This record gives sequence, structure tokens and C-alpha cells, in this order.
Amino acid sequence: MTSMKKGFVFIDEMLRGIRWDAKYATWDNFTGKPVDGYEVNRIAGTYDLALALKEVQRKAAALGYGLLLWDAYRPKRAVDCFLRWAQQREDGRTKERYYPNIDRTEMISQGYVASKSSHSRGSAVDLTLYRLDTGVLVSMGGGFDFMDECSHHDAKQISKVEARNRRVLRSIMESGGFEAYSCEWWHYVLRNEPYPDCYFDFSIDR
Repeated sequence: MTSMKKGFVFIDEMLRGIRWDAKYATWDNFTGKPVDGYEVNRIAGTYDLALALKEVQRKAAALGYGLLLWDAYRPKRAVDCFLRWAQQREDGRTKERYYPNIDRTEMISQGYVASKSSHSRGSAVDLTLYRLDTGVLVSMGGGFDFMDECSHHDAKQISKVEARNRRVLRSIMESGGFEAYSCEWWHYVLRNEPYPDCYFDFSIDR
């Protein structure tokens, strides 16, 4: 039985053909294990978020792209899990892949992990583009949750093609009612989110 709050939906139930990989429900994330609150590998969010993403999906398809979602609604208990993990002793398991140039204790001060996440309000999303003709992910000059300056929108150390791809994603998202986050090319928040002051903590389950 689902614990989904009224006003929230599973995004795949509203967006036909959407691709997703809920990283925090898997072992493939910066903590190295499934995160508290993610009981199933699905993406949830507010109904308003899903509607906006449906329009974004349409705009992307017109340019030959599809959307791949990594995260949207994030329970507060997951954020708390991140904060606890950031204070734990370094074991090196995920450092090279996700935060090679900072200490894990710096993730919060550097702006990569928030003590109160916009995701917990239900209308933030982490995503990228893929080519509809091949299914191949578009090169963005760095992977999801890579905590480094090269993930910033204005990064200088990425190629012209990668910079252009980021601009395409940003243009599509902003025209669909989203705002970008300067430190993470993959992170967007709905401009007119329905619960701007609420931080939810129900689990993502069936």
C-alpha cells in the first residue's frame, strides 16, 4: 500500500515513455548504498511538477530529445541520511567518482548537499537528455552528483559541445516553467511550486 501524499504522483504514470533511474533507491549513488526513504526505484513528485515535465518532454521531443530522470521528490529522512553520511569517516568508496577534489564534510558548504532540500518540497527534479533516435545520453561534461566546479552551469573546463548541450537543457526547462541551480547543471525547481514552504517526509514506495 502506497504512502503517497495527496497531490503527489509517480511521474511515470503521467509521462508516457519517460525514462528514469532513481539513483538513491540503488547502490549507484554518492553514499554507496540505498538511501533512507527510497523503497522502490521510481520517481515521485507533485502533480504540478508532472504536468510541467509533460510540457518539457514535448518541447524536448520536438528537438529530438527525451528525458531521463534521476530524482524528484526526496523525503526529509533521505536528506538527514546525506547529512549523517557527510560527517562520517572517509572510506574512499565513492570519493573518486563523485567528489575527488573536496572532502565529504565540505559538500554542504560548497552547495552540493542542502540541509533543507528543495526536493523535499516535491517540485524539484534532477534530469538529463538523451537522443530519441539512438537512446544515447547527451554528453554534459560530467555525471549526476559530480561535486565539482565542472558541474556548474558556467563551467569553463567543459567542451563547446557539452556547454551547448547544457544550454539546450536549460532552455527547454526554463521555457517549461523551471529555474536552474548554478552549481548543478542537472537540477531544476518548478518556478511556481505548489508547496514552497513544506518539507515532506513520506517514503517512496508502492
